Amino acid sequence: MSVLSDPAAHDRVRAVAWRDGALELLDQRLLPAREQRLRFDDAAAVARAIRDMVVRGAPAIGIAAAYGVVLAARARFAADGEAWTQTIAADLERLADARPTAVNLFWAIARMRRRIDALPAGVDPLPALLAEADAILAEDIAANRRMGELGAALIEPGRALLTHCNTGSLATGGYGTALGVIRSAWAGGRLTAVCADETRPWLQGARLTAWELVQDGIPVTLIAEGAAAHRMKQGDIGWVVVGADRITADGSAANKIGTYGLAVLARFHGVRFMVVAPSSTIDMSLASGADIPIEMRAPAELLELGGTRVAAEGAQAWNPSFDVTPAALIDAIVTERGVVLAPDAAKMAALMA
Repeated sequence: MSVLSDPAAHDRVRAVAWRDGALELLDQRLLPAREQRLRFDDAAAVARAIRDMVVRGAPAIGIAAAYGVVLAARARFAADGEAWTQTIAADLERLADARPTAVNLFWAIARMRRRIDALPAGVDPLPALLAEADAILAEDIAANRRMGELGAALIEPGRALLTHCNTGSLATGGYGTALGVIRSAWAGGRLTAVCADETRPWLQGARLTAWELVQDGIPVTLIAEGAAAHRMKQGDIGWVVVGADRITADGSAANKIGTYGLAVLARFHGVRFMVVAPSSTIDMSLASGADIPIEMRAPAELLELGGTRVAAEGAQAWNPSFDVTPAALIDAIVTERGVVLAPDAAKMAALMA
C-alpha cells in the first residue's frame, strides 16, 4: 500500500502544450516505444491530429481544439483582415468534425467562438484567444485535482481499483479524471493495487495507462480484457473507475468500448462503478444515452495489429469506438462541481443548475 505522499509527485506527464507560437502534442500513437512531440501551426493539421489519435481523451481533445482555434484565428486575421470572424467558420467546422462523440470538443470550440464574437472589430485576436485557450487548460488541471480529491474520498482503504482505457495526464490537460482519482487515492495510502485493462483495439491501457503510471511511480498490473470478470471474482477490487466522453441528462455515460461490459460485470460481483469527468463532459441537451452518436472506426484497427493482419483474410470487423453505460449501473459520477450518487435525471439537473 502507498504511504501518504503529495499527489503532485505522481503527476509528471503533459501531453498538450503551447510553446513558441505553436501547439505541441505528445504523439500517443508511438507510446510507449518512443516519446515524440509534434508541432502544429495550422488548424487543419490540428484537426487531423485529433482524428488520427495523435491526441485522444475527451478533455485533451477539447484543449487541443481550443489551441487549434488560436492558430486558425492567427491565419485568418492575417489573410482576411476584418472578415476573419466570418471566414474562420470553416476552420471551426473542420475541428468539430474531427471526432463525433467527445462533447468536450464542441464545448471548447463553442467557448472559443463566444470569445471571438466578443472581440472588437479590427483587433488582433491572438492575445485574447490564446489567453482563453490557456484558461481552458488551467481550468482542466484544477478540475482534475478537485475530482481526484472527491473520488478518492469514496474509496475504502485497503482495496484495489480497476480502470479502463486511459484517463490520465495523456487524456487531459494534466493529472487526469479517473487516473486523477487513482493518483489521489494512491497518495492517500488507500490503494493496495491498480489494475488496468489492455483496452482493445488501440491498447490505450497497455500502451498509455501502464506507461503513465510507471512514469509517475504508481505500481500497475495489466490484465487482458477477458480477465476482468475473473479478476473481480478474487474479491479485492472495490471500484471500477473510468472516464467519460459524454454524459447525458439522465446520468448515462459514453466511454471507450468495453466500459459497459465492465459495469455489468461490476454489478454482478458487487463491485462499485465510478465515472469521473469534468462538467464540460455533461450534455444536458441529450435526454439519454440512446441519443449519443457513437463513432465507428476503421475495420483495419481490429483486423490488424501494428499494421500486420492478424485476422483471417475475408473476415469482417465491427469497430465502435465507444459504448454507453446506463445510469442504473453507475454508483457515482464525480465532477469538479461535486459527486452524484446513484445518478438520475433529477440529480443531474441539480448538479448542473
